Amino acid sequence: MNKSNINKNYNNPKIESLDWKLVQDQMKSKLGLDIYESWLKKINFVEEINNYVLLSVPTRFIRDWITSRYLDQILNIIRIFKKDIIRVEFKIIEQKMANNQNETNFKILDSSENVSFLKDSYLQYNRIDPNKKFENFITGPSNKLAYEASIKVSENISHYNPLYVYGGVGMGKTHLLNSIGYELKKSNKVMFISAERFMYQFVRSIKSNDMVKFKEYFRNTDILLIDDIQFMNGKEAMQEEFFHTFNALIDKGSQVIISADRPPNKLSRIQERIKSRFAGGLVVDIQKPDYELRKKIIEKKIQELDNLSTNQFRISQEIRDFISMEITTSIRELVGAINRIVSFSRIYNKMPNLAETKIVLKDLLNLNENKVTIDLIQTIVCKFFKISKNEMLSSRRSRYLVRPRQTAIYLTKILTSKSLPEIGREFSNRDHTTIIHSVKTIEKLKEKDLQMVDNINKLKNQILYNKENEI
Repeated sequence: MNKSNINKNYNNPKIESLDWKLVQDQMKSKLGLDIYESWLKKINFVEEINNYVLLSVPTRFIRDWITSRYLDQILNIIRIFKKDIIRVEFKIIEQKMANNQNETNFKILDSSENVSFLKDSYLQYNRIDPNKKFENFITGPSNKLAYEASIKVSENISHYNPLYVYGGVGMGKTHLLNSIGYELKKSNKVMFISAERFMYQFVRSIKSNDMVKFKEYFRNTDILLIDDIQFMNGKEAMQEEFFHTFNALIDKGSQVIISADRPPNKLSRIQERIKSRFAGGLVVDIQKPDYELRKKIIEKKIQELDNLSTNQFRISQEIRDFISMEITTSIRELVGAINRIVSFSRIYNKMPNLAETKIVLKDLLNLNENKVTIDLIQTIVCKFFKISKNEMLSSRRSRYLVRPRQTAIYLTKILTSKSLPEIGREFSNRDHTTIIHSVKTIEKLKEKDLQMVDNINKLKNQILYNKENEI
């Protein structure tokens, strides 16, 4: 009975109305051949149900990658052919790879006994990201040395061996390792793996009694790239195996490239002999990006977004400069900030102004709620409207006092988590119904009074970011 239902669904003419071949051609054209071949080619059409399309991909990793980077563009392309589609969903359906090269690799592995897990783990995980190459790694004084060293290694392996790159989270270490792997895989056997994944395969090999295969696999590679080596801390047995793998590779002239979040001598619970081997190669760091590099990264990211989608909203120079100046922690946070701004523009069908940008990026700017107090709001509002705090909190109902009072109450409601009774107590024990009335009054005024909107935005800037020159 279930099978017949499924057949009925697939015979439904509505399902066949979306020509997936045309969609694929458009994806190839709009998103580029590299992206299509690496990721989007793996998508298969399953069915169309009401106003959404169900697609399949072979792994959870591919699904997460596609949904986080290309989902909006895929939906836009589908809607070229079917305007009523409002949603795209993915399901995971394992399938045999159609690519001849992958089929060859699978056959070789299947012919060897006790190595089936290699096919399911190493090969699927060991994928170099074609989007992370030297060409799109943006350089500045903070990362120039690491970049040049990576270029050298990709041109002449064993020139610096090992190459040890360290820096904070989101600084581009993985991008550099990926770039090296991308260049060298053309003529070398490359293994790019995280320390966490190395540990997982090590434990799995012990449990399945396949340590010989594990050793052969890692020691027969030409290039070993290990990301986030600090995650080996405290794992004595794995460190022992890594130490011997490391020595075997160095002895036969293979290149080893390692990344970490700290220099070798600061690695905790790592064997001294391993730290000594790391320090014996070239150790380079990536520092926090300076202002000029942050500007270049933002411009590059916006350019990429413009190329991928026809976004009718342009991020203003004021907001670009603001993000470049204020988000200094990591490159990843810079990119995340741009993504948030773009998401805001799609949801609200407009580009945020500076005040709204500060609210959208509040956590990245470390503008936490604890810094926003009712007393601060009252003080700033009084200064803005040129009245005293005593006048604001008084029972007088003069027009020049009522509007500032209502504005302060409104800002307290939206910028703090205080309850209505708490807000009322801070405004001379006013009843909570008065607080509700004040909030609704300002919300209605904002709908028709542009001056009120401008005042609210300026006050938000002052309260959240506390800069005098913004009022």
